[in-house]
Amino acid sequence: MSLVIAAVIAYLVGAIPTGLIVGRVVRGVDVREHGSGNIGATNVMRVLGRKLGTVVLFLDVLKGLVPVALLPPIFAFRPPASGAELVIGAAAVLGHVFPVYLGFRGGKGVATALGVFLALAPWPMLLVLAVGLTVIGVTGYVSAGSLTGAILIPVVLYFSRVDDLVVLVGVLMALMVVVRHRANISRILAGKELRFWDARDAEEGDDQPIPLAGSTRES
Repeated sequence: MSLVIAAVIAYLVGAIPTGLIVGRVVRGVDVREHGSGNIGATNVMRVLGRKLGTVVLFLDVLKGLVPVALLPPIFAFRPPASGAELVIGAAAVLGHVFPVYLGFRGGKGVATALGVFLALAPWPMLLVLAVGLTVIGVTGYVSAGSLTGAILIPVVLYFSRVDDLVVLVGVLMALMVVVRHRANISRILAGKELRFWDARDAEEGDDQPIPLAGSTRES
């Protein structure tokens, strides 16, 4: 029963629509009505600028890291706690992807999954993060960095000799990320994916959000 309660708490934390909240509070903009319509950090970055996108990215990572780091000791789960931590982490990611507050239409789960694994295996995940950021810097595609990082997670975890269950969950989350990025993969192959440097800077004085996806933007 304690694990169920912890998982529900993790889900509700993961479901907090940080991108929507930041957009509305700071700029009075509903990011669901602009760009791709996604509440994740990438769309916030494109619609509202790099600074706010980075803030949302950080908050989305915390939605995965904090429940996994804090709930097991709070509920006094006995070692080995990897099973409980994984249930809590999976619940947080599901909350982000299928938030109850928004009719179960959320983000793609990359940042929150990164937070989960940062809590479970920090050093391997820092390596994954470094590789993902490098891919973004070289290609300009945030989605390419996200996909690369997601695919690397189970590989790095396997060679880090963590619990096999952790590796399995890493595989499942990687598959989920790939599935959630189907449209991005198609756009990359077609040369239509927006690059990181296409994001707007608030300092440039352009306060008009990018229009909702349609004839020119991503869906």
